[in-house]
Formats: sequence, C-alpha cells, structure tokens
Amino acid sequence: MNQMSVSPKFAFFGTPAVAATTLAHLIENDFIPTLVVTSPDAPRGRGLVLTPSPTKVLALENSIPVMTPSVLDESAIADIKKYTCEYAVVVAYGKIFPDAFFTVFPRGMLNVHYSLLPKYRGATPLETALLRGEKETGVTVQKVVCEVDAGDILAQEAIQIGAGETARTLRPRLIEMGAELLVATLPAFERGEVRAVPQDSSRATRAYKIKKEDGLLDLAGDARENWNKYRAYADSIGTYFMKEGKRVKITDAEFVRQPTDKFRVLRIIPEGKREQDF
Repeated sequence: MNQMSVSPKFAFFGTPAVAATTLAHLIENDFIPTLVVTSPDAPRGRGLVLTPSPTKVLALENSIPVMTPSVLDESAIADIKKYTCEYAVVVAYGKIFPDAFFTVFPRGMLNVHYSLLPKYRGATPLETALLRGEKETGVTVQKVVCEVDAGDILAQEAIQIGAGETARTLRPRLIEMGAELLVATLPAFERGEVRAVPQDSSRATRAYKIKKEDGLLDLAGDARENWNKYRAYADSIGTYFMKEGKRVKITDAEFVRQPTDKFRVLRIIPEGKREQDF
C-alpha cells in the first residue's frame, strides 16, 4: 500500500546536499513530506547569482510545497502550523529552533546525526571522529530537543572507518546509511512502536565547528596528527602548510608506518600556481 495514503503528515527541514540526498531517499520510499522548509536562496558562484538550496530544487521537482523563512519567527511558525504536520524530520537545516517551535509538531521532530551519540554532539561529528583516529563511527536517529543533539535515541547503526579513509569517502557512506536508517525507522515510529532510549549525558563529547586555519599543518610535527587532519578536512577546508610566507595546499598525501610513522605529502597546489608533485 502506498505510504502517502496511510502515513501521518510530516515536514522536512534541510538545506544542503546531505539533506537533499536524504529527502530523495524518503521520496523514493514513498515517504513524501507535506512541506519542505529550507534556507532562502543564497548568492553562489562568481556571479553571486541567487540560487535555491539543493533541497528546495528537489522539493519543487516533486511538487512539494516549500517555505524559505530567513528566521523561524512567530509568522513563520504560524505558516508552518497551517500544514498540520504531526512530526518533522530535520537534516542539516542550518538554523536554531526557538523554544516556541518545540510545540509545533505533536509527535516531535526527528534528526539524523552522523555519530554514535552521545559521542560527538555538535557541528562536525565526522571530522572529529577522523581527527581522533576513531576506528568506528556511525549514524543516529534521535528526537530533537532544546539541548543540541541530546534527544532520545530511536535508532543507531555503526560502521567501520578504513585505516586510509578520508572524509571524501566516509561522508557519502554515512549519508547513505543515515537515509536508509531513517526510512527503516519511520514505519515503526509512525505506529508508535519505537522505544526511545535516553542518552547518557555523562558520556557526551563535543564536535566543534572548524575554521579555515584549523587546516594548517606543521610538516615537522606529529605524523599521525597531520594524517588525521588531512583525512578529516579532505572534503571541506583542506590542509596546507606555509612555505616562504605563502600557503601551499595539500591535495594528496599518505601515511607510512615503517620503519617509523611518517606523513608523506604527494601532491600540492602552491599559492598562485597549478597542482604539482611535492
């Protein structure tokens, strides 16, 4: 039977590609949101052309109503309430929910988080797992509460991190896993059959926002630390070192264990030049 005819109405909150990927997986499995809420169109590219978010593009392609409030104020909340959704799914929406928002959906809000909560609550769980040299990470479907990533756990799945894996390959694996876990969880959630497990806050750790300067490496420093930074930032801010006062971006590197640990840079882009071997 088609999910649209039996499922309670829900809203989807999300903005970047990770949210669009999850929304696509929901749609493919007949979980069609009644409403999509995403960030307003933003200037992108060299011409700074106003461009809709990937989530908005996908929603419109599937004839799903879209709202793009700049802030979730009283007016935006009133408009969202008109859709009478019972619950919401949140994936990388990018805005903080005001306290008044937590009464909008009778059955609450669900979030897909890319760590094994309560480990690595916050903005950069994947990067932090790689920075710490973790061998395992995973995804969690949790309830959204006022405290960041502190809601009850509805489902969780672990995944092994490859010894040479970087964020470039780990991120899409986690995004796909998160989308699949969400789809697998929703039927039981909608029937009221999911057991919510409270997090042990005493075991909680944080994953803080990253800054561009966090990618600076000291090539004479600890090899393992440099390698983990390269892995963590490979698909975002990247890593670099300074030479003669200029920034040199690292585009490829490897970690060699014998006879001693060594971080080996393979390819670089010196400031103002083309990519080359190091």
